[in-house]
Amino acid sequence: MTSTVYTTIDSPLGELLLVGEDSPTSPGGVVLRSLSMTGQRRTVTVQPDWRADPAAFAGIAEQLRAYFAGELKDFSVELKAEGTEFQRRVWQAIDTIPYGSTTTYGRLAEQIGASRAAVRAVGTAIGANPLLIVRPCHRIIGADGSLTGYAGGLERKEYLLACEGALPPTRG
Repeated sequence: MTSTVYTTIDSPLGELLLVGEDSPTSPGGVVLRSLSMTGQRRTVTVQPDWRADPAAFAGIAEQLRAYFAGELKDFSVELKAEGTEFQRRVWQAIDTIPYGSTTTYGRLAEQIGASRAAVRAVGTAIGANPLLIVRPCHRIIGADGSLTGYAGGLERKEYLLACEGALPPTRG
């Protein structure tokens, strides 16, 4: 039986809550299920039966520090996110967006073979991403290059894209 473990870490975006499952087969001993930020939409709340275990997340925390310092471009973290088949397809497509680049909701819909009418559904699946930062939904922008929709807030999305050197050009 697996148990839920969690920790919080400080970051340039504020406190991050990491939630995972004990996993003896995972290199770090934990599988990451959620990475959330204070004040985000769909806030994750620590439950009474969860166990605080900062040591279980030491490797992930170190990767996040390196990412924020501009020293890490690709996370090496075992992830486990629960979602519908459609959400998982969208999330897998998000995982392919390279560091320092962006794509649009429409291009992401095309990538997974969804119709043009499904762009709104793609946006909803992106909004349900429980693994902010490590699953880089911040790299998805509007068709006009605008920064739209981010569970952590647009200021944080802008910060992450600036860290990666991926801010879209401003339209005048």
